[in-house]
Amino acid sequence: MALASTFLTSPSVSINSRNKTTSSGNTWESLGFVNFKSNRPIHAKGFRVNCSIQKERLIESKDTLVESVTESTNVFSTTENQTREPSMSTVLVNYHNDFDPYEATSTPIYQTATFKMTSATQIDEYAYSRITNPTRHTLEKLLAKLDNADKAYCFASGMAALSAVCEFVNPGDEVIAVEDIYGGSYRFLNELIARKGGVKVKQIDTTNIENVKVAMGMNTKLIWLESPSNPQLKISDIRRISEIAHAHGAIVFVDNSSMSPVLSQPLDLGADIVMHSNTKFVAGNSSVLAGSLATKDERLAKRLESYKNTTGIALSPFASWLCLEGIKTMALRVKEKQNNAQIIAEFLASHPRVKKINYPGLSSHPGYDLHNSQAKGPGSLLSFTTGSLPLSKYIVESTKYFDISGSFGSVSSSICLPYYVSHKVIPEGQRTRMGLTNDLIRISVGIEDVNDLITDLDKALSSGSL
Repeated sequence: MALASTFLTSPSVSINSRNKTTSSGNTWESLGFVNFKSNRPIHAKGFRVNCSIQKERLIESKDTLVESVTESTNVFSTTENQTREPSMSTVLVNYHNDFDPYEATSTPIYQTATFKMTSATQIDEYAYSRITNPTRHTLEKLLAKLDNADKAYCFASGMAALSAVCEFVNPGDEVIAVEDIYGGSYRFLNELIARKGGVKVKQIDTTNIENVKVAMGMNTKLIWLESPSNPQLKISDIRRISEIAHAHGAIVFVDNSSMSPVLSQPLDLGADIVMHSNTKFVAGNSSVLAGSLATKDERLAKRLESYKNTTGIALSPFASWLCLEGIKTMALRVKEKQNNAQIIAEFLASHPRVKKINYPGLSSHPGYDLHNSQAKGPGSLLSFTTGSLPLSKYIVESTKYFDISGSFGSVSSSICLPYYVSHKVIPEGQRTRMGLTNDLIRISVGIEDVNDLITDLDKALSSGSL
């Protein structure tokens, strides 16, 4: 059942360097994007993305709205309210367990390895926590609902979840993987699955659909996507790639960690399995390692469940509870982080010391239209280059409100050089070929005041040496 998400994708505010204005009519001075070469603090003055555009639209539609209300005072009828699907934020806050006789508003932690059986010859729903546990089961049912899936399974980490995906390939099979892949996924595929499992891994630029068609072969069994990719935020056409894969009998897997279920449901686009690193947006506080897989396919679900149960890599009851507590505010956090990221991206795009910025919320991004067609927003992850390793290193090390961290998705902002951290395991030559240069800075924007974040970045950009 699809959820009626209330998150709106705001069009990008492009910047005119000659006139020093934005497409929404704001001057650089009104946004605070001035004096780049000084250390004087700058402020966004409460600016929010497309506030001017949205205001104009509201004014234009005012008469129409008034006429509509005049014609029918029962615009929000009881019938409409009864049939309308609740928004994701409402679902997250009001989703509770259905097994607790005391109806606790916080799902109880069943911190136990075993449950007493009621019969000597029949196993109950809950018997052994490696197989099933009420706390974890509550989280899995909620995640399945968010991903519009039939089944979801939670694992001890994102990497543990990824290992389950490779249950669907055998020696002699081929895997097509996105070129701009997360370093941990690269190592898993190329150093473990390919080397020990006899599986061939092809990494290609999946932003070009022709590359996918050419790479498909008789032995291709799995296509491994990230969209947006990490860390260059490249966009792949999940719909078309799924069509191509299914025509060849292959499975499409999407690592959706950079988006979260709030902004993207790859299963609705044709993907077969979707993965989230629940360490990030789901838990949201960098307090727990967790991962999940969801699918609509009963056959795939049974194999994933069997792998989880057999290998013993299911998420613990306490970690499941931490995710359940964190997920209640996920919609709120994702929305605020995305708002901040959009403003920061526009600031960086206008800065003379930024050579290139990667963020799908900017109209200059090559995948802007495609991303908008398959996601509800650009997210809170972005990256940019300066053309200078010393300057990039200085920025990462001197910012005050950005923790140096290889992870993302937490409430606090983080910053890193992926070349040396999250993607270090990828051979140097391949990093260069895929456009991952040593001066690339990746930022995960948090929920801090955006004025403080921009001031922090501007000071680092302006005072660092090239």
